[in-house]
Amino acid sequence: MVNPSPRTAAKADPAVPFLDLVSQHRALEEELVVAFRGAVRSARFVGGPEVAAFEREFASVVGTAEAVGLASGTDALRFAYLAMGVGPGDELITVPNTFIATSETITQAGGTIRFVDIDEATMTLDPAALAAAITPRTVGIVPVHLYGQPADMDPILAVAARHGLWVVEDAAQAHGATYKGRPAGSLGALAAFSFYPGKNLGACGEAGATVGNDRARLDVVRQLREHGQAKKYYHDSEGYNGRLDAIQAAFLRIKLRHLPAWTDGRRRAATWYREALADVAEVHLPTEARYARHSYHLFVIRAERRDALQAHLTQEQIGTGLHYPLPLHLQNAYRGMGLRKGAFPITERTAATCLSLPMFPEVTESQVARVADAVRRFFRG
Repeated sequence: MVNPSPRTAAKADPAVPFLDLVSQHRALEEELVVAFRGAVRSARFVGGPEVAAFEREFASVVGTAEAVGLASGTDALRFAYLAMGVGPGDELITVPNTFIATSETITQAGGTIRFVDIDEATMTLDPAALAAAITPRTVGIVPVHLYGQPADMDPILAVAARHGLWVVEDAAQAHGATYKGRPAGSLGALAAFSFYPGKNLGACGEAGATVGNDRARLDVVRQLREHGQAKKYYHDSEGYNGRLDAIQAAFLRIKLRHLPAWTDGRRRAATWYREALADVAEVHLPTEARYARHSYHLFVIRAERRDALQAHLTQEQIGTGLHYPLPLHLQNAYRGMGLRKGAFPITERTAATCLSLPMFPEVTESQVARVADAVRRFFRG
């Protein structure tokens, strides 16, 4: 019998998915079914004890006084800005290398976006560039803890204090991350989390939460999610339908217990990647800042010929992602800002070279090795 060539053998290997939610949910299936059955039998589908319990438990994990469960991470951001009092003409400073929810909710809240470039090592808001971006209309700063890497919060908070500004953390990708030992999301006036299914803590649908220690502002968030009502049918303001479903809260309570182990799994996978790709000079590995404990929502490398590398990995049945290929300031949605290519060179450089490799808690060492081998073969020709 003729032995297959290494390339033929590699082709026979199972695909490495970018994200494997099927395996994770299969392991939790019985618990999730019991939770669903409980909701059906109680007919408590919106609000109620499951939502209240999840809010308490998540606030405890994040290290804040309270959490308000919401319908999505987008609501969590929008309501946080509104609770901070954003109005017409108010500028909020954030970064252009993030998902559009960070910025679209600023304008939806009535504010104005002001972008600032990033630190190239961490790909988060550059504190050195922050002060120069502040104008008399600036009211707040929105650092994004991108990919699970916390932004450098101490200098950001120091700039905010000097100028009388508030800080809202976009922690949508930072479940389980810490900054100098403190959980991401516990450092600003408020913080927003997303529980989109692919997040480190993901619902089985859409969900989010705004967290913080300021009960008065969080009460505003509660009213906003309930059409502006302080009690049923008594509306202090116009609001939104932004409530967290009880079924999703029940699912999140089950998953929250696994978050520490899942975070360890992601960090273990990141270590495997670093070891396996250490000798590939063409690959720039993600930085874990000395002040942070990265939670690796994504494992994002940077490489020239990124598109060709991605095509090669796709041919090898390896899933990848681009987070994010076109910075916000160059999107058609923000053409009216008048920003051109070159406005934020570091952001633009990272956007052109970043590539997200498979990352999920259950990824195996052999899967990581297969990805690394495919990357190495691409650069070795």
